[in-house]
Amino acid sequence: MRTLDSLGDIKGKRVLVRVDFNVPVGDGKVRDDARMRRALPTLEDLRERGAKLLLVSHFGRPKGNEPEFSLAPVAERTSKLLNIEVLLAEDLDDIPDGDVVMLENIRFQPGESKNDPEFAQRLAGLADYYVNDAFGTSHRAHASTEGVVSLVEHSAAGLLFQSEVDTIQMIMNEPKRPFLAIMGGAKVTEKIGVIERFLELADTILIGGAMTTPFLRALGHSTGDSLCEEEGIEPARKALEQDGYPDGKLILPEDLVIADRLGDDAAVKILDGADVPDGWMQLDIGSRARTRYVAEIRKAETIFWNGPIGAYERKSFAAGSLAIAQALAAHPGTTVVGGGDSGAAMKEFGLADSVTHLSTGGGASLRLIEGAPLPGLDALTD
Repeated sequence: MRTLDSLGDIKGKRVLVRVDFNVPVGDGKVRDDARMRRALPTLEDLRERGAKLLLVSHFGRPKGNEPEFSLAPVAERTSKLLNIEVLLAEDLDDIPDGDVVMLENIRFQPGESKNDPEFAQRLAGLADYYVNDAFGTSHRAHASTEGVVSLVEHSAAGLLFQSEVDTIQMIMNEPKRPFLAIMGGAKVTEKIGVIERFLELADTILIGGAMTTPFLRALGHSTGDSLCEEEGIEPARKALEQDGYPDGKLILPEDLVIADRLGDDAAVKILDGADVPDGWMQLDIGSRARTRYVAEIRKAETIFWNGPIGAYERKSFAAGSLAIAQALAAHPGTTVVGGGDSGAAMKEFGLADSVTHLSTGGGASLRLIEGAPLPGLDALTD
């Protein structure tokens, strides 16, 4: 993977920088700039070396040029973060002459998501160099992440992008052991490749969240009205067989928090066991499972967590995810949180800065672990 050091002398050159500034915006203001701040070291490094920056980002999923998806509030916030005026270029054919310019939402351009060669060539013609610091978009073969790279003479990964890749490769190739993986979230089918990879590489795998249900169904347990991905039952069964459960690496919760519905006024109780009665749904791990999961975290040297362990957005079902987040925050070893909802949970609990690495790209992190292609990364690799 080419890094910033490979760019050479960039003084006076214009660098097209792909960033991921798809951040929460409300009332015309950026509400959370944490993701933007993660890109500052790259932007500041390039500016210190005398480069002019042309920033490229998407925002939301607009269908054409929709004003509510304008990057104007993001450009305004970037100006404050960099302490320099950031101009917004609404027209690719009329780029303002400034030290830092931001293109309007790249997804306003129909050729972006189609990875259209002609549009990629237009982008390449706007700058002398290209840097990708948007790891969270690297699993998409879009014009601004993959198509443009081969059309510029010099390209490299930014510091954030490099850190994301180096961290994942480190825990997969050289983890200090015991190596613990914690997998939560909703869909087994989206993460089965990652689980299978961890069955090869990790020492222990904790399962939680709604994806617990297909595993329980595969073991013959009743799951009541719990959310269950039917297509995930067979992959879960195969993973259990591959693992030699219960004598292998996979650990499932031995008790559950169940409720008659997902709501603040729901009837809630602890289920001692894994058979959920009709009319009830599992929404968190129980107290005994929490104790065991935290004990596994304390034993480990390297930990990777992706996906919440319950419906953490509601207090009644947040104890499992909170216990894991707090145990990770207090852990002296290597702790990596794979972005997405687990990253959101760490922020919700005020612990986002208490782990070794919090990824900005949940989906990209999982694909890198699984060994699936990442077009944005592959384009930067010799």
